[in-house]
Amino acid sequence: MSYYLGVDIGTSGTKTILVDASGKIVGEASESYPLHHPKPLWSEQDPEDWWQATVKTIRAAVKKAKVKPVDVKAIGLSGQMHGSVFLDKNNDVVRRALLWNDQRTAAECAEIEKRAGGRSKLIGMVANPALTGFTAPKILWLRNNEPKNFEKTKKVLLPKDDIRRRLTGEFATEVSDASGMLLLDVKKRDWSKPLLSKLELDTDLFAKCYESEEVTGKLTPEVAKLLGLTTDCVVVGGAGDCAANAVGTGVVKSGILSTSIGTSGVMFVHSDNVEIDPQGRLHTFCHAVRGKWHMMGVSLTAGGALQWFTEQLCAELAKGKTDPYEVLTQEASAVAAGSEGLFFLPYLAGERTPHADPDARGCFVGLTLKHTRGHLARAIMEGVTYAMRDSLAIIEEMGVPVRQIRASGGGAKSALWRQLQADLFGKKVVTLKAEQGPAFGVALLAMVGAGEYKNIEEACAATIELASETPVDRKTLRSYDKGFPVYQGLYQSLKSDFKRISSLG
Repeated sequence: MSYYLGVDIGTSGTKTILVDASGKIVGEASESYPLHHPKPLWSEQDPEDWWQATVKTIRAAVKKAKVKPVDVKAIGLSGQMHGSVFLDKNNDVVRRALLWNDQRTAAECAEIEKRAGGRSKLIGMVANPALTGFTAPKILWLRNNEPKNFEKTKKVLLPKDDIRRRLTGEFATEVSDASGMLLLDVKKRDWSKPLLSKLELDTDLFAKCYESEEVTGKLTPEVAKLLGLTTDCVVVGGAGDCAANAVGTGVVKSGILSTSIGTSGVMFVHSDNVEIDPQGRLHTFCHAVRGKWHMMGVSLTAGGALQWFTEQLCAELAKGKTDPYEVLTQEASAVAAGSEGLFFLPYLAGERTPHADPDARGCFVGLTLKHTRGHLARAIMEGVTYAMRDSLAIIEEMGVPVRQIRASGGGAKSALWRQLQADLFGKKVVTLKAEQGPAFGVALLAMVGAGEYKNIEEACAATIELASETPVDRKTLRSYDKGFPVYQGLYQSLKSDFKRISSLG
């Protein structure tokens, strides 16, 4: 028997699964680690925490499955996108990594656009505008604010690619994750030498770029011994977490869109061709499918908004026997669609799509004495889904076909959140029989890289099955159609206030 590992280095923790050639999960493990916020809107992690979690979860997953080391043929890596690991000449980490939800780089985004010759020319080079979460602004921030650390830096890697370095000794990345660095020529699927030149960054700072299913190296003898595997185990390119999740849910052909509600919210649609939003509201990245692309809209705080509400304002629920989220979901389900005029803007960490505004703030609008905790919980869930509809509206405006929505992440496990998506998006929402997200997607890429399947489309067809369907409630859809322009207008009304609030510190 042959087995394949999928490792997802997430923001809250690392998840590893071991699957057989049919896609059946035979072992899995998770390990959490801390997130550091040294200043408001700053977000950092220690790469050593990712490595320790990777080692622990691989060992645990293989041990649970009781498989022979020689039968573990390949590893696929997924990870949180955009994060920056700065390494010195000895491959030691220079400082904690800046993460995807870090908002400190507004000045560097402006610098990048100026150096590129303007926003439209930048989009022409790398298919996307400069956003605070991307990697390139983080590199310039280090140069501008920590020059001694920048001088030490000899390599800049993405989170999953630093794990690859420690597994194989190789400096490598792949096109889907590299697209989110704002340094890749997305059309040509390689580094943009014109932009690197304008930013005065050396190509040698970055790893060699592969396609997602390509083999990038083998386990070193030391690591193979540490993990209880063999040096014949290969490591494939893998994918950024969004593209990996899309592969894991079978979004590898035209007409299928995936939604993922986790800490952030993602709308992801496959494209056979390069489709670029000239306004830069949507991301256009390389897909983990060879020679294909995808468009993606991201809400920085999705499930994270409900988590914030639960932990900070409903702490007493944790003292009960029932899951706090279950209590809040029940209360929210008892509230009518529209939360009786209560709206929530989920911009607790700024916002990416469609506003690209690090100064945006979360807020409830429309509160009255009639509103209860259940109203607030439902308004949060509706606000997150409205934010994702912003992305869907742009996708449809560009003429990209969407015939089916596949839900994943924590939002797919909630019947209420599935129904909210169906009713707010106006499209049937389906789920999968075994939804394991990014880790499963990169396990499939590992299968292709090791020769188990000839391509990722074949691997998905053989291993992914649909489970439930949530139809649209047309009456509720009409209600949300009336609420959506109100929701959109609130940001426009508050935009200048957000900037003034941000200036207060």
